[in-house]
Amino acid sequence: MLALLLAAVTVTTSFEGGNLGKVETVAPDHLRLAVKGQADQNGRNRQANWYYFELGNLPRGEFRFDLTELVGEYNFKPGSHAVTKDTRPVYSYDGGRTWTHFTDQQVSWNEQAKELTVRFTPAKTAIRIAHTPPYTNANVQALLKEFQGKPFLKQEIIGKSVHGRSIPLLTITDPATPEAGKLVIWWMARQHAWETGTSWALEGGLRKLLAPGAANLRKRFVFKVLPCPDPDGMAEGAVRFNSNGFDINRNWDAVDAATMPEIAAMLKTILDWVDAGHRIDLFLAMHNTESVDYIDTMLSTGGPELNALAQRFQRLLNEKTVFYAPNGPRDAGESTTPGMKGRKTVHQELFAARKIPAFLMEQMVEYHPRLHRLPTVQDRLDFGAALVDVLTEAVAPAGQ
Repeated sequence: MLALLLAAVTVTTSFEGGNLGKVETVAPDHLRLAVKGQADQNGRNRQANWYYFELGNLPRGEFRFDLTELVGEYNFKPGSHAVTKDTRPVYSYDGGRTWTHFTDQQVSWNEQAKELTVRFTPAKTAIRIAHTPPYTNANVQALLKEFQGKPFLKQEIIGKSVHGRSIPLLTITDPATPEAGKLVIWWMARQHAWETGTSWALEGGLRKLLAPGAANLRKRFVFKVLPCPDPDGMAEGAVRFNSNGFDINRNWDAVDAATMPEIAAMLKTILDWVDAGHRIDLFLAMHNTESVDYIDTMLSTGGPELNALAQRFQRLLNEKTVFYAPNGPRDAGESTTPGMKGRKTVHQELFAARKIPAFLMEQMVEYHPRLHRLPTVQDRLDFGAALVDVLTEAVAPAGQ
């Protein structure tokens, strides 16, 4: 955590999810803020996808900050950067309870230096700023506390992170209705700590599933939910690797419980469920990316049934949500880096290990063609609620 006094302006990250790199004072009304980023266990694939900080003692006039050190490496390809000319940071004047994007007029991009500059006139003396609206472990616990004691919500701890934080598994179903005959959907969000939009979408889905009006769904379905695959990253403001540098969505074929206890706990839980004779009708892992929506699965090897499910899933997303993927489902392939161990995603490994019909979903954080604006927290919540209908209808088509 960082707490520095810079002339009259303070910069701090001393709250859950806060993170920032080096701070340089150019003038009392101008700071250069390096994005710390995170690299993998071998010092490769540095990603600078997350920053979250608070400015205090702001001046009354226009203030400027530059986001720097943005360029990294993705899948061993140098030059990638998640903060782009189309990125719009979010800000909050109420301590992180509500978030708004900076406008196009307030943001500029230096293509040569690969730096983003924000100029704004503060409305208050303190402001929080982040890459996307933060969602922390505290948000998860607050949501669970709200529904504490409901008989149709079960929480269990399936393991601990590198730093000893709990990895919860939620089960949502009507316990009075026998499991036999129910369809089962597994739903995972936030494998990568920076991808906070997935958590907001998951909350929207959980609220729908836990509402009184979802009683019929709970009689027909079992939802198994993994809301915190990387609780250390969510707490400490990391990007996509666990505290030992292992990507939470790249090492599912090379799991080591000592160095990547999060993946080990989740993989064991999922495979134990299947091996005990339980079904999985659809497994979904949600992610965020810059400027594209899509789903992918093992189209080339999954056979007609999985391909039909993928097409139905895509059609329902198009009809019932603002999801924008005009080219349809993608083929995931067998690995993100063929020939290299430790490069399989959760859905690639689950299909390889047990032929589980597993999908990855990416959702954009930049300007959205169907929304005609940048996605907001409410958009994510609404999407998650609609996604419940998409998932349940995808595995139980009307009339069948």
